[in-house]
Amino acid sequence: MSRVLRWRIPAQWDGRTVQDYLRRGLGFSSSVVIELKHSPGGLLKNGEACRSVDLLQEGDLLTLTFPKEPMEYPPAPGELSVLWEDEDFLIVHKPPAMPVHPSPGHHRDSLLNRVAYHYQSTGQSHRVRPLYRLDRDTSGVLVLAKHRAAAGAQIEKRYLALCQGELTGEGTIDRPIGLGPESKIRRVLGTGQRAVTHWRALAQGGGHTLLCLSLETGRTHQIRCHLAGIGHPLAGDDLYGGSREWVPRQALHCAAVRLTCPALAMDRTFTSPLPRDLTSPFPWLPSWEELCKEDILCLPV
Repeated sequence: MSRVLRWRIPAQWDGRTVQDYLRRGLGFSSSVVIELKHSPGGLLKNGEACRSVDLLQEGDLLTLTFPKEPMEYPPAPGELSVLWEDEDFLIVHKPPAMPVHPSPGHHRDSLLNRVAYHYQSTGQSHRVRPLYRLDRDTSGVLVLAKHRAAAGAQIEKRYLALCQGELTGEGTIDRPIGLGPESKIRRVLGTGQRAVTHWRALAQGGGHTLLCLSLETGRTHQIRCHLAGIGHPLAGDDLYGGSREWVPRQALHCAAVRLTCPALAMDRTFTSPLPRDLTSPFPWLPSWEELCKEDILCLPV
């Protein structure tokens, strides 16, 4: 079933073009506007087909129709932890040891395979788009969009991580990251694209530090590479020099995501507490309730 969205044009947009309202008023990208223009019935004004250059009047009813696209991945049964869902978004908790997309060696055990099964089992079958990527062994909140309008939403993420060594205070790592020589996976500092990571120390114990992190850029392995570069690799991250003595995977978790989309009247924050495999080896960690009381995850880092 298609997603149909309607807006009554307010006075301040009287005399402006349809395209102006879609781009500046609702925040749609140029590619979405072009797609609507070329989709039969995708763009209507007062029930009639219109052009993006047509002028609007106060009180006009603008209707956009976004067709649901077929799911492109084969369904595979498995547990799917749904945090929240509506007509536009699916918010899930991604467990560790699971890639987001099917890949060589993981053709039917990715999160998107489970999402396909989730919809098939409820009589639905439509494509969803992850709005960002989490590494295979990174856990936490993942946002998926159900149509092109939702795919343009803005995302602000907060990560929790356990690094080796004891850090205090806060700081910013501003160093470029590029692909390492003779490697298709590992990143190195000092070459490539600019990468900026902000961190704040929340607690220390047993030779480790709990960090809250935010990213200005979204480079592959950015947090992992940056922390290793300052001599504090993530616990469990043996690719970047971390020890697996305490945890069997990199101790990185997407704990909070603020999702905003003015066109869909969306402005909410979704959270996921640290999973047990990261908390049980570190009894000194603050409880999730303590972290939430401080509102740490919702504040700028």
